[in-house]
Amino acid sequence: MDLSYAQHLEDYHLSVAFEGQKTGFYIDVGAGHPVADNVSCWFYLAGWNGIVVEPQADLAAKYAHVRPRDIAVAALVGAQEGEVEFHHVERLHGFSTILPDVARQARDMGARVETRRLPMTTLAALGRQHGWPRVDFLKIDVEGAEGDVLAGNDWSRLRPRVILLEAVAPGSMAEAHAAWEPLLLSQNYDFVLFEGLNRFYVAREDEALLARFPRQMADWNVVPHLGHTNRAPFRDDHPDHAFAKDLVGGFMAGLPGLDRDLVVDMLTSQIPDRDLDAPPDAAARQAAIDRLFPGGRFAQARCGLAGLDAPTLRAFYRTLVDSDAFRVMTGRLAMSWDGGQILD
Repeated sequence: MDLSYAQHLEDYHLSVAFEGQKTGFYIDVGAGHPVADNVSCWFYLAGWNGIVVEPQADLAAKYAHVRPRDIAVAALVGAQEGEVEFHHVERLHGFSTILPDVARQARDMGARVETRRLPMTTLAALGRQHGWPRVDFLKIDVEGAEGDVLAGNDWSRLRPRVILLEAVAPGSMAEAHAAWEPLLLSQNYDFVLFEGLNRFYVAREDEALLARFPRQMADWNVVPHLGHTNRAPFRDDHPDHAFAKDLVGGFMAGLPGLDRDLVVDMLTSQIPDRDLDAPPDAAARQAAIDRLFPGGRFAQARCGLAGLDAPTLRAFYRTLVDSDAFRVMTGRLAMSWDGGQILD
C-alpha cells in the first residue's frame, strides 16, 4: 500500500492481511464519501469491488461517478426492514445517525440537523437482492447502531472472512463493543485487533488469514495518509498536485464563458434546497452579495447590486451571476491564466 484513504489505517491493516490477493469483494455499510475517510477505496483501486451502503443520497450518488464498478445502495441497514427516522447532519456527515443522542451531540457542536424517514434494509435482504459471492470483508460504521446491523444478518448465507466495526461511541470515544461482540464470538469469529477506533474479527476457520492478520496497530506514519495532503492545488505533497494545478488554471481561464446555470449550481451546492427555494429577505440577499463581493476597499466591485431582488434565493444567485459585477469579476479571475496578464 502506498497511500491510506481510511480514517485510522483500517485499509492498511486489511491490506497486510490480504496481501497478494488481486481481486475480492467487500460490503461497506456506512460507506460515506467514496474517497475521503473510506475503508474500501484502496481495495477498489486494487481491482476489488463490492456493495457500498450509504443512506445520505448525495454521498451515495457520487459512487456512480467515482467508483462505477461498485453497487451503491442509498439506504440504512439495521435489524429489520422498514422505515426509520434518520438524523442527517449537514457537512459533518460522519455524525448522521438513527440515534437521537448522537444527533443531539451534533446540534451541540453547532451543526444543522434534519430528521427524515428513510428506508431500512438488512444484510439478509441485501443478500437476497444481490446474491453473495465470497465476502472478504464487511465494514460497519453506523454511529452507534453497529449491533443492529449484525442482528439483521443471515449467518448461514453471509459469513465474511473479516468483519471490522467502529467500536467506540460517537463523540465520547468510550468503548462500545460490549453489546455486540458476544454475537460475533458466538458465530466463531476471533477478535484480532483494536486500533483505537475499530475492532477486527476473523472467521475462525480461515486459519491462514488469522495467521497473517496484524495484532497491533501499525505505526501511524507507515504509509502516507490522503487526508494529510489536501488541498491538492496548494500542496505539492498531494499525489494529484500537478493535475490539480493545471485543472485550476484551465477552469480559471474558461470561467467567463461557463454556463451560468452551472455556475449557480456550483455556488449553491452547499445550501439546502429548502433555503434556495424560499423567498430571500434583505439579510439573505445581503449575505449572498457579501459572499461573492466582500465589502471594504474594493467597493466599486459591488456596483449595481444593492437594488437586486428575485422570488427565490436560487433565482437571486442567478441574478447576481448575470450582473456586470459578476461578469467583470470572472474576467479579473481569468486574466492571470487566459493570456490577459503577463506573469514572470
